[in-house]
Amino acid sequence: MKKLYYTPTHEYALVDGNVAYIGITDYAQHALGNVVYVDMPEVDDEVTAGEDFGAVESVKAASDLISPVSGTVVEVNEALADEPGLINADAMANWIIKVEMSDATELDSLLDEAGYKAVCDAEKH
Repeated sequence: MKKLYYTPTHEYALVDGNVAYIGITDYAQHALGNVVYVDMPEVDDEVTAGEDFGAVESVKAASDLISPVSGTVVEVNEALADEPGLINADAMANWIIKVEMSDATELDSLLDEAGYKAVCDAEKH
């Protein structure tokens, strides 16, 4: 069963077993506007929870991508290299990287949907 986690910096981790599909939230893609470039790590790169692993650039701004979990990149979404706008079409379906997690207990420090909604609501006011 897949479970969804969020960060206060608007990344999500959709966890399936020991693999996390990481991307930006729908809220984030709306705030950024039209995404024109996604900077992604390479397969076999290590990512660390709380540290950046790439960036998303839009016509309005650039935003670092902060990893919700630590582990090894097992796949990058190559489609985003040619069509970064896929994130705008469906941010949740168009994950950026897949990570084999090295420490599943890191998930305990992430937000659930209600916690993430509270973060978004606070930013709007």
